[in-house]
Amino acid sequence: MLLKPIIGSLLLAVCTSTASIPSPVEVIRRAHTTGTVITKCAIPGVLALAFDDGPYTYTQKLVDTLNAAGAKGTFFFTGTLYGCIYNQKTAVKNAYDSGHQISSHTWTHTSLGNLGASQIQTEMTRVEQAFVNIFGRKPAYMRPPNLSTSANMLSVLKQMNYVVITDDIDAGDWNHESAQSSEQKFQNAGASGNGHIPLMHETYDSTVNTLVPWLINWAKTNNLKIVTVAECLDDVDGMYQPGNFTVNGQSTC
Repeated sequence: MLLKPIIGSLLLAVCTSTASIPSPVEVIRRAHTTGTVITKCAIPGVLALAFDDGPYTYTQKLVDTLNAAGAKGTFFFTGTLYGCIYNQKTAVKNAYDSGHQISSHTWTHTSLGNLGASQIQTEMTRVEQAFVNIFGRKPAYMRPPNLSTSANMLSVLKQMNYVVITDDIDAGDWNHESAQSSEQKFQNAGASGNGHIPLMHETYDSTVNTLVPWLINWAKTNNLKIVTVAECLDDVDGMYQPGNFTVNGQSTC
């Protein structure tokens, strides 16, 4: 007998405060898919350019190239792989301020599939704190180094509310494949179906200066919108962990 009054109260609250209370459908759409490995976009008509191993010398160039094209990318940054992340804090903040997605690639770029729970947590929380110190947010997305996963690793990251991303196209730049070889992989995969999440690295000149401009043109030719990984998973509001976080003032690794 109490069900109708309760429902009526809830509907009234939603109607009178629509700006602050999301609908149940919105809540479901925003929910993270944690505890599993995601390889591909959830919607068609998009391409999610995702770059590993930075920040690096080419980070700002890549940001500028994407900005000029009106495109958004996802940067899976490490803390110490190519020097200390704080040495590239200007480029990191510029990427964030430009609306690109900043995500975790762990602190030291070690394979998480071989680590215990406390070690995995340390790898993740150190990157989180660096991001808080640089631009004030903690990431909610990550890509595991070497794409190494395990049941234990996925369990820990689920508890930490992380969406785990790998790929459905390997550009092969890490294996010294040419940009032209990478381009052929995208052509072979095609532009139909749900969008691609490629594995690429911003640490290679050929990727930044040849492959990315080609992909921008390829996407335009095929009527694809270049978006963040979160956007391609219909989770644009879930790029970062909710809440306010404390800056610890650290500026070294």
